Amino acid sequence: LAVGWGSRMDAAWAPSPGGCKLVQSIMDCTGRRLSSIPGNLRGDTEELFLDDNTIQVLGNASLLLYPQLWHLSLSRNRLELIEPGAFLISQGLQVLSLTDNLLFTNYSLTAAALSALPALRTLDLAGNQLREDMVSVLVSNLSSLESLSVARNVIMRLDSSIFTSLTQLLELNLEKNYIFEIDNAFEGLQRLQRLNIAYNYLPCLVGFSLTQLRVLNVSNNVIEWFLTLESDDLFELEVLDLSHNRLLFFPVLPRQSKLHSLLLQDNRMSFYQRLPNGTSLANVTVQFLIIDGNSTNITTVRLWDELCHSNLSSLHLLDMSQNQVWGLPDDFLAQMPSLTHLKLNQNCLEAFHLSEEDPLAMLTELDLSQNQLVELGMKVGVGDILPNLQLFNLSTNRLQALPPGIFTHTRKITTLDLSRNRVDLCPQPDEAESLPCVDIRGVGTLTHLSLSGCGLQGLGSRPFQGTSLMYLDLSDNRQVLSGDPGWLQDLVLTLQVLSLRNTNLSSTAVDFSVLSGLVRLDLSGNSLAAFPASLGGLRLRSLDLRDNCLPALPPDVAQGPLGRSLRELYLSRNPYNCCTLGWWDALRQAEGLRVADGWEVTCSHGSHTLSPGALPEPVLQSCRWQTADLALLYLVLALPTCLTLLVAFVVVFLMVKEKLLKVVKTRCGVSSPY
Repeated sequence: LAVGWGSRMDAAWAPSPGGCKLVQSIMDCTGRRLSSIPGNLRGDTEELFLDDNTIQVLGNASLLLYPQLWHLSLSRNRLELIEPGAFLISQGLQVLSLTDNLLFTNYSLTAAALSALPALRTLDLAGNQLREDMVSVLVSNLSSLESLSVARNVIMRLDSSIFTSLTQLLELNLEKNYIFEIDNAFEGLQRLQRLNIAYNYLPCLVGFSLTQLRVLNVSNNVIEWFLTLESDDLFELEVLDLSHNRLLFFPVLPRQSKLHSLLLQDNRMSFYQRLPNGTSLANVTVQFLIIDGNSTNITTVRLWDELCHSNLSSLHLLDMSQNQVWGLPDDFLAQMPSLTHLKLNQNCLEAFHLSEEDPLAMLTELDLSQNQLVELGMKVGVGDILPNLQLFNLSTNRLQALPPGIFTHTRKITTLDLSRNRVDLCPQPDEAESLPCVDIRGVGTLTHLSLSGCGLQGLGSRPFQGTSLMYLDLSDNRQVLSGDPGWLQDLVLTLQVLSLRNTNLSSTAVDFSVLSGLVRLDLSGNSLAAFPASLGGLRLRSLDLRDNCLPALPPDVAQGPLGRSLRELYLSRNPYNCCTLGWWDALRQAEGLRVADGWEVTCSHGSHTLSPGALPEPVLQSCRWQTADLALLYLVLALPTCLTLLVAFVVVFLMVKEKLLKVVKTRCGVSSPY
């Protein structure tokens, strides 16, 4: 269906005067170096795209021939002026894009032109070097607007006078300006649902009272405080993005809202039950002094117990990563029964406890990576804990074990990342049975397991028994292959991706032929001096052999099952011999195979490092001598010597022939009897 649609679209495009393209009633004149709007286009044009041209003025007569126009785009021109009568014939225009122009030069005349558009719904003025007073003039008579963008301008301060007339506005984009203060600028926008003030310089947001707003993006500012006006009104807020700010505390949210996504990534936030030096702030309160004109309000908040006083029962996503959280308040997570995604990575957590009081029954993703966890506690009773958890990231901590039986409760777990922890897998060798370990045997839902950089000292007998692993990462474990390779037998039917990067692998350490379902294999960063023969029969799609000691690959590697199935191959940083590159030429000619790092592949000849695709002629000649048949070489070298000796013998013989005959005749001659 999509192919058919695309074919009809291609057929519908037709050339038009001025080099524009026409499809149905849409005229595309993008990038045609036009300095004015063509006057010879079809009169029934409804959408006109004039982006990336050099138009400076939109004159009164520019659009007279196109009365049916409802969408006009003039982005990335040099537009300085729209004359007041330019849109008199375009009363049906609904969408107007004027981004990246120079409208600040004649903004008052342009405003007069815009005021003649009673049906305008969407206006984009981004990137026009507009100040707040200019914006106020430009939109003063656009009461029909539903979407307005003034992003990437030079707006610094917003007050109640700027957007007064925009009573129908649903969406407002103010990102990437220089806004440092907002004074009741949005109070009259009763229908506003989406507000974007990202990438500005707001120091705080206090007295937030936009009950009708659904999405608020104030990321990438310098906000230290977010305080909602104390009210029992129901806020329609669904998404709040406060990421990449300087928040010191958890935001004071509306008591009643529909919030389902709260983004607090990359702040300075903490809960101050205790400080790292042991000081307790459990009972400390903070008073916020809010001065609004002649009125002064004082809001008192307890830093620990009452900071999160809002109803978060509808929250699905909570991202508190990259903060300074040492611990969570009691019953903090219990307020979020609908939570499905919790991100607490890159904090300062030393312990994290799970219990039936905080069951997190709906949680599917839990990220606790890059903390300082030494303990993951679990209080087990009759109920389940994390019954719907699917992704559990515990990488880069200081864990040595997980609570026994934790996976009997997480019945849907599919992905577990324990990378860069000092953990071992059960069962362990007999002499280490008493040491802590992680037992994943029998977890039938587990398909992805990462154990990179765990310091594994060999794998015990069948640690993966009863799993359905499709992805296994054992990289950066230098001793993991030192034990019995019997751990492979439980992965034969399911494993598709295996990483053995930097595991001190030798060419014969692992028999890969049993892993018939493998499609991606990483063997980089090892000491392979020869290509593992057991790879030849596999049908891999991707193979990584970087950073090894390989002098060459088998000459027939491209013709076997492996070569026919491979689609991606990494080969760089190996000491290949420039005189044995037949395999390289075969790989380059293999259909469908891409050597992803081919430009990095080099070979050695003597003390020189060369590119295998451009060997100089002296090197090629040297290689021919080195690879020639030795028997033939010896014959060629001996033949001149033999010929020389033969000629010398003949010359000497001829020189002494006559004398020799005389001597023989004299000594041996006898007269005839007659």
